[in-house]
Amino acid sequence: MALRALPSGKTLARFYQQQIRGLQTFTLPDLAYDYGALEPAISGEIMQLHHQKHHQTYITNYNKALEQLHDAIAKGDASAVVKLQSAIKFNGGGSIFGFYIYLYPITLSPCNASIFAGHVNHSIFWKNLAPPREGGGEPPHGSLGWAIDQHFGSMEKLIAKMNAEGAAVQGSGWVWLAVDKELKRLVVETTANQDPLVTKGASLVPLVGIDVWEHAYYLQYKNVRPDYLKNIWKVINWKFASEVYAKECP
Repeated sequence: MALRALPSGKTLARFYQQQIRGLQTFTLPDLAYDYGALEPAISGEIMQLHHQKHHQTYITNYNKALEQLHDAIAKGDASAVVKLQSAIKFNGGGSIFGFYIYLYPITLSPCNASIFAGHVNHSIFWKNLAPPREGGGEPPHGSLGWAIDQHFGSMEKLIAKMNAEGAAVQGSGWVWLAVDKELKRLVVETTANQDPLVTKGASLVPLVGIDVWEHAYYLQYKNVRPDYLKNIWKVINWKFASEVYAKECP
């Protein structure tokens, strides 16, 4: 039996060019609150370092990898293109197509939406937080509050579940409250490193994402992640989560 010819470098490069059509470089998003506005739950020092240093690093590395990717495609260097995919995924983010469009008013195809995590995960995280004087920590009412009671029994049981699963993440990662937009059901998931939520299911849309990397809490809570998880609920922006839920489950 004759073997099928492998695609040429130029053919693969054209394929990846279609995959990344519409991708753009990013800049660090502004926060809707001052760095110190979440104290005492999260210190201003942590917020400033987390935003200006860590998030900015993901953006810088993503933009650099994207520039290198365009160069590799122009040269037809399929090997370099493949190697750059992991850097783009880690620093930019994964395919959260519907939610990405909700956050950012740009047009993405289902293919190139799969190349964006460090940047997107953190962009979600900032929106998931709010100062107490602006409603941070106030439990959700309406459809999301009802869904939490239905699927978890109570807000307290949801928080206990997310705290337990977040504390159990080995190394670095995230704990998420998500809605399965196909089943119309709330779920709790964890992801490792900067893996996006989509790695746990294409129909999952993040409502609340909590960063459990040490850079999110170590300066204040040292290595006691459970204390960080206990206190972050005092500044969770349930209004934003409710808006996303209403959009996905009208």
